[in-house]
Amino acid sequence: MNLILGLIDFALTICVIGMALIGAGFLILIARFIWDEMRGVGDSARATPPLAEADLPHVVLQIPVFNEPKVVDGALRSAALIDWPKDKLRIQLLDDSTDETTDRAAETIAALRAQGVDAQHVRREDRSGFKAGACAAGLKLCDAPFVAMLDADFRPPADWLRKAIPVIVADPKASFVQTRCEFANYETNWLTRVQGLVLDGHFLIEQRTRANLRWIFQFNGTGGIWRRAAIDSVGGWLDYSLTEDLDLTIRTYLAGWHGRFISNPVIPGQMPDNVRDWRRQQRRWSNGFIQVAQRTLKPLWNASWPLTERLSAIVLVLHQVFFPLCAIAFVLMLLGVIVRLAAGLSAGAYLPLLGLIALMATAVVVGMTLPPYIALKRGPLWRYFATMAIVPPMFIYLAFANAPKIIQTARGRKTVFKRTPKEEQAAKEQAW
Repeated sequence: MNLILGLIDFALTICVIGMALIGAGFLILIARFIWDEMRGVGDSARATPPLAEADLPHVVLQIPVFNEPKVVDGALRSAALIDWPKDKLRIQLLDDSTDETTDRAAETIAALRAQGVDAQHVRREDRSGFKAGACAAGLKLCDAPFVAMLDADFRPPADWLRKAIPVIVADPKASFVQTRCEFANYETNWLTRVQGLVLDGHFLIEQRTRANLRWIFQFNGTGGIWRRAAIDSVGGWLDYSLTEDLDLTIRTYLAGWHGRFISNPVIPGQMPDNVRDWRRQQRRWSNGFIQVAQRTLKPLWNASWPLTERLSAIVLVLHQVFFPLCAIAFVLMLLGVIVRLAAGLSAGAYLPLLGLIALMATAVVVGMTLPPYIALKRGPLWRYFATMAIVPPMFIYLAFANAPKIIQTARGRKTVFKRTPKEEQAAKEQAW
């Protein structure tokens, strides 16, 4: 009995240490964000002057879609409203659809082309490589030096390129510039409000702080602009992972490039408004991160960077490991209680450990969500605390929902890219 209990406690300690290290990485970013706010430091790129009209470069805007008929028309029309010379902007709809999306898109593209918009409908014979394959296919059809990317549910403001392109042009070693994203359906229900808290923290604290420190931070797959030379320098898009954007980010960083981040202008999009779609989206991200981690951990550790930068990069690609660690720790603690009670021992030995976990979880959740909530003026504090209280239970739910799939992916299981369904009404479209 003592041997079994010793093994359980040892495994539990390993899981808690792993979760604590991931949490410590977030606490460092939170502390640095607060320090930057106290000093009045915003985006490192916010003072970039605009480009003269004659210096505006050619840009290709890629919009990948797969069976998204409710948003494709709005995606194309909002892209056509971007303030950029028409002879220097090509809109590529990378359409792998098998439903009515294609016909709807064809009608909209024909109408836009009649208005002088350079819109291109890119179709492939199959869906090989999913989003990465579609992006690579689009790049073969143009030679623009900058590649803007939007998911089909994101609606950029007209001045997006005017604000973002100068940032990447002014920094020759910038591989991409990422814009902060917001979400038009933030107030739909309790689930979207929870996601809003978490994603505000991701963009305003994690992304911005990492960028200011010149630490590696991920391209989010939408609302950003790539330098074509950076993509080509590392061999283009790879399709082995469900998070092809993270893979390309890491490969460009390892090749000597870096990213830039801007908080404004913001680009509104949608987030899942039901648990099933949210779980599917989170599972896709978790599996993708694990796939990328398996291929990039060794190169990141061997990179000729300072130790802090290498550790921050490793925490970035490994933070999804939190979910299986959390699920396993919960099961181990339950087994430990059962074994202790069966042996006539007190289960109270786990109370200090539970207290430590609760304390760190509270510090991370509040630290990542409260500062952005206040900075972005999201609403009254009572509403924040009511929403914040739901975050830990939802992450525990995700831990058990995602852990089996993450473990299967780590063992080599192949997964299929499943897009998150998009729902869009005319009222939302007009509000954007």
